[in-house]
Amino acid sequence: MHDYRSPLAATLEPYVGGEQPQGRRFIKLNTNESPYPPSPHVRAAVDSQIDLLNLYPTVTSEPVQEAAARAFGLTPAQVHVGNGSDEILALCFAAYFAGKTLYAPDLTYSFYPTFAQLFQVDYHEIPLREDFTVDVDAFLAAPGGIILANPNAPSSVALPMGEIRRLCQAAHDRESVIIVDEAYAAFNTEDALALIAEFDNLVVTRTMSKAHGLAGMRVGLALGQESIIQALADVKDSFNTYPVDRLACAAAVAALDDTAYLHKTVGMVVATRERTREALLRMGMEVLPSRTNFLLVRHPRVSGEEMQRRLRERDIIVRRFSNPRIRDYLRISIGTDAAMDAVLAVYRESL
Repeated sequence: MHDYRSPLAATLEPYVGGEQPQGRRFIKLNTNESPYPPSPHVRAAVDSQIDLLNLYPTVTSEPVQEAAARAFGLTPAQVHVGNGSDEILALCFAAYFAGKTLYAPDLTYSFYPTFAQLFQVDYHEIPLREDFTVDVDAFLAAPGGIILANPNAPSSVALPMGEIRRLCQAAHDRESVIIVDEAYAAFNTEDALALIAEFDNLVVTRTMSKAHGLAGMRVGLALGQESIIQALADVKDSFNTYPVDRLACAAAVAALDDTAYLHKTVGMVVATRERTREALLRMGMEVLPSRTNFLLVRHPRVSGEEMQRRLRERDIIVRRFSNPRIRDYLRISIGTDAAMDAVLAVYRESL
């Protein structure tokens, strides 16, 4: 059979996401979804759009832009709305880095290298330190753009905002863009939003899939000064004019406006995270200091592959990566207290 793929398509290494099991019921702790449903206002907001589904949604998702501006202290023109943060990140690679040089940590969101290959970005990796923190000095010396997930995934470790500011300044001095991917910012104690007013080369990306409980809706956000955000709209309108659909827009607005519910559920996740981490540490496990809604855990004697198998035997699904530096670690999403108690029981038995 003839291979009709282009040279680019034939060489792409596609991103592989976490398993999405069907049928059999599992305790699903492998894709960092919220264990709680979205704001109770989401249902009514979605229902209000049912009779309007014969009409196209607004091109720029203005209601979401306005809600995000209210939530983050920005103007609507400083917000770009996309079909999930992965689309937002793809637009960033195309708009700011195509044909240019970009630096990222060696252990980070594994979609970055795929985007780089797709958009012909000169992509370089800077190793994390032994403690899985970002080597800021190495990034300061790197002659190009920067993309950082902060807090990082899959390590769960966060870089302080003082260091993020140093990176913004260094990138600005060399006239490069810096992307701070804040998919897990809600679970951290600080974020980069305050730096937007100071740096016109900074883009902060967010997702509604984690803290807001809207993984089934696919809504992502890019935040920055108006001049840099406009580039995302220009690129999107050049190859994908389809905006976020009506149902997702309505859900996103309701979730963004319900800050009380967000703080409540995030507080519950963080409390469960800390309780689980402390219990694992008492057992002698290695657990990185998380500022996300997941933990990266290594057993002192049992391999990651074996622990993943033991958990699955109890219908618990977690994520394991093949990278040699972390292949014996498991990334465990924070679920309900009952779900995490089930995880702890398996680890206790492993001792």
